[in-house]
Amino acid sequence: MEAAERTKTEPSNATHLCVLVHGLWGNPDHLAYIADALRDKYHEDQLHILIAKSNSGNFTYDGIETGAERVTQEIEETIAKLERDGSKIKKISMLGYSLGGLVARYSIGLLHSNGWLDRLEPINFTTFASPHLGVRTPILGYQSHLWNLFGSRTLSMSGKQLFGDDTFRDTGRPILCVLADPSSIFMQALSRFKHRTLYANIINDRSAPYYTTFITKIDPYINLDSININYVKGYAPNIIDPANPVSLKPEAPPPTVLGQIAGTGQNLLNNAPFYAAMSLLLPLGTTAYLVNAGIQSVRSQNRIKLHESGQAGVGLGNYRIPLMIENARSAVEGTFGSMNSSNLEYHAAGTGATSESFSDVHDEKMILNERSSSTDLVCTPSSAQPKFPALNLSPDQFEMIENLDKAGFKKYAVHIQNVRHTHAAIVVRMKQRRFDEGKLVIKHWLDEEFEI
Repeated sequence: MEAAERTKTEPSNATHLCVLVHGLWGNPDHLAYIADALRDKYHEDQLHILIAKSNSGNFTYDGIETGAERVTQEIEETIAKLERDGSKIKKISMLGYSLGGLVARYSIGLLHSNGWLDRLEPINFTTFASPHLGVRTPILGYQSHLWNLFGSRTLSMSGKQLFGDDTFRDTGRPILCVLADPSSIFMQALSRFKHRTLYANIINDRSAPYYTTFITKIDPYINLDSININYVKGYAPNIIDPANPVSLKPEAPPPTVLGQIAGTGQNLLNNAPFYAAMSLLLPLGTTAYLVNAGIQSVRSQNRIKLHESGQAGVGLGNYRIPLMIENARSAVEGTFGSMNSSNLEYHAAGTGATSESFSDVHDEKMILNERSSSTDLVCTPSSAQPKFPALNLSPDQFEMIENLDKAGFKKYAVHIQNVRHTHAAIVVRMKQRRFDEGKLVIKHWLDEEFEI
């Protein structure tokens, strides 16, 4: 029977619920293309779709924990309503975009703790451009210091958590470290899902760069002119082959002095309109941003207080549960302390240098071995790949990478080339022609990774 002919009281036969969680400053419309693509492929008698709406707009300032508790309640209320209407939910999938991926990781921990993952079969857990390691820039220098300081203080609780400047509850650790702790309810929940997949932009993602969305120590795509990229058959030139992502180009002879001068002059000429516009717009935009950030941070803190006091309509008694499965483990074991304004230097694997080389870790069959120093790590891949220097990540981030890699994510690097706003394009955040490359990314997910 077609949907148009079904009476309002007749239940759907679908047993699978797929939950979509948008990102920072987002709203359900940002995931409308994915919802439509799911609906085009699966009839409403095959799949229920919930686009979470409880964190819309500036509510995303309120932090991962608060957002996840809202989303979890929304999921539970949706399941209850579907079952009242006669639908029997047996499977669940979660998709998180940007910050929504972190909210989703927290939410599945709450669902697991409340017994939902015993009642429902966890099928697909997917993130698109989600900053699993936070968003601190790994680049050294005063500009990076200012960026990290600035960013963590202008997005209320979410900013502190994304920049690792928070201390989560009584753990003494940033929330991102707790989310990646193998003994936490969050990692236990993640391991229950049949498919764990992530998609990450390799370039031009100004919101969530490659290293954090791909969960990696290296970035082989910093200089695209030095490499050849290999794509998945049928999904070129957007989905990079995880088994054989890149090869090095032969080293080109250095340009002559005259060639360098000519190239620099041409670049300045080509970019002159951009620099002129930025010189006018950047001061105005920064001022407006700071004013708005201050207003929204105050409002966010007020919402968080209402949430914590139980006056925001969320039943906290269902969600303020023990975070760790292994109670004997110390809450601060393995932590290196919260990052703060006095500790912004990142050192590769604790060595204080960036000279260590790591093989390309697109292949998730990576082995971590101890060397002469217990703080030095070397990656031994299952197949030979070009080597690239390790990024200057923090010790916390190296630990998160190791823990999350053990969870077994299937990772896809995405090469969007026709638009600079790749963070929006990867999920076709707006139905505009300039974001069409993202449609191939979503098609790959639906055809190759999503299981009904």
